[in-house]
Amino acid sequence: MRLRVEFTTEPFDLDEAPPHALAAREVIEAGGLDAVDVGPFGNTAEGGADAVLAAVEALLRTSLEAGATRISLQLNVVGEEER
Repeated sequence: MRLRVEFTTEPFDLDEAPPHALAAREVIEAGGLDAVDVGPFGNTAEGGADAVLAAVEALLRTSLEAGATRISLQLNVVGEEER
């Protein structure tokens, strides 16, 4: 099964990425996922279920430890027609 995760961390800072946002991005980029898209207002990544779920757990822990006060997350099963 393939999953797609979309997430944002808060609080926002439009002048520069805060430490919690950088930490979250590092986790996702190092998670062995494909189709990683990192942006200022949201981030998306896809991969196998085990890899995505492990990355989400690490993302939550790391972002909170780095100062995130809110993490918005959406997780979807990716069907063949969506690829």
